[in-house]
Amino acid sequence: MSLQFSANTGYLWTDHPFLDRIKLAKLHGFHSVEFHDEPHFEDLGTLKKSLSELALPVNSMNVYMGDSFGCAAMPERVTMAQKEIKEALRIAEDIGAKALHILAGIGPHTPEGFATFVSNLKYALEHSHLTIVIEPVCEEQLPGYFLSTLDQASTVLKEITNPRLKILFDCYHVFTQSGDVLKNFAAHSDRIGHVQIAAAEARAEPFPGELDYSFLLPRFQALGYDGAFGCEYRPKSITEAGLSWRDQFSKESS
Repeated sequence: MSLQFSANTGYLWTDHPFLDRIKLAKLHGFHSVEFHDEPHFEDLGTLKKSLSELALPVNSMNVYMGDSFGCAAMPERVTMAQKEIKEALRIAEDIGAKALHILAGIGPHTPEGFATFVSNLKYALEHSHLTIVIEPVCEEQLPGYFLSTLDQASTVLKEITNPRLKILFDCYHVFTQSGDVLKNFAAHSDRIGHVQIAAAEARAEPFPGELDYSFLLPRFQALGYDGAFGCEYRPKSITEAGLSWRDQFSKESS
């Protein structure tokens, strides 16, 4: 199975306007794109036209992030969370995104927060036919974020038991917070909806290092993953300068 790579516009080409990032993704050979919450601030007609002309599928986008990185697990913001989820669903469906990432927000992992998160995720599932993803984010990158471990995410999925609710498996976050990436992937492979990659070293380009993606990605596919691999890394300089990390995969498939 060939490897497909998705350009994350929240991290790549951030020195360019949002719509130009999408054009640059196409120009530099990415197979699809994924967004943070940029579509919330764009004219959707213009965005849809660009995506159609470039023939780039959208793997996922985020609910509005704000200064709290979402608020779906914040009991004091239930009304706001549902309003933002409804608006994000509208946008995601309009632009043809395959999945919506609902961010939990910064706050302690309490029973009340858990119940709020579950309720808001059910709200999202009931009001759309999209895949809904949740992402454990490591403490090192976002201290205090409600959802930091795969075990916490798994507990949420067990509570809801809807096949459209899945885990966004960010290899950098998983490695940093929980260790062995392949072991963790295998343990949750049946509920992983999207995979993102970055180097373990400074979350930079995914060149071989402590995480060797030339080893990992084929094994993810062998475990049943058939989606694109989201490139959510921080380029060390301009994005173009670091794209040679993909060469190892083109050599393997040639």
